[in-house]
Amino acid sequence: MIRDLLFLAGAGLLAGAINAIAGGGTLVSFPALLALGYPSIPASVTNAVSLWPGYLGGMIGYRAELRGQRRRATVLSLTTAIGAVAGSALLLLTPGRLFDSLVPWLVAFASLALLAQPWLRKRFGGEPEGEPSRLIYLGVFLGGCYGAYFNGGMGVLLLAVLGLFLHDNLHRVNAIRAALSLVISTVSVVAFSLFGPVRWEAVAVIAPASLVGGLLGTRLARMMSPSVLRGVVVVFGLGVAAVLALR
Repeated sequence: MIRDLLFLAGAGLLAGAINAIAGGGTLVSFPALLALGYPSIPASVTNAVSLWPGYLGGMIGYRAELRGQRRRATVLSLTTAIGAVAGSALLLLTPGRLFDSLVPWLVAFASLALLAQPWLRKRFGGEPEGEPSRLIYLGVFLGGCYGAYFNGGMGVLLLAVLGLFLHDNLHRVNAIRAALSLVISTVSVVAFSLFGPVRWEAVAVIAPASLVGGLLGTRLARMMSPSVLRGVVVVFGLGVAAVLALR
């Protein structure tokens, strides 16, 4: 029992640090829950609830960049919240066997999205322009659906969508991404807490560990190369996807 608790605490700590440095912490905490024998859907909803503190910390960290973007953040958050409600409902209604068959592909997709993160950041930076296309609302709605259904790679996907339509300073775009990630996570926490098979004993261990990991990750980010950590997480994630596909 103590060994399992330490294992979950370590996974939460590492997941929080990875999210702070490069993103992709779900690819550590979710497989950790699976490794301890949690079924896939309880593991997914438990993971979503456990990592909420990290998203709150991310938005707080970008509070300076969010200044002057209240209207933009509010409108996009409402659209994203609707998508998150749909994604949460879809997960809760998905039969366990179907979700089991989708998990390897979702993990692989999140891993490849994380691999493409530097390209996405570089590709979608830009200078301020006029009002964005209305397609942005469709994009963040779908991002909300995906993020609530399966958390892995959510931030990278949101950054890609926002960067495509918001030709603004990348830090300001990333601040909006952090706010929308928190919205999706909050909707998921409420929905899964009320209706999902959350394993609260795991949340009690992972959540505080992920918060500590997030705080430490901001310091580690100044000391190590994000590309190195990103590569390790991608290889790990693709390996997990392969094992799950063969299971």
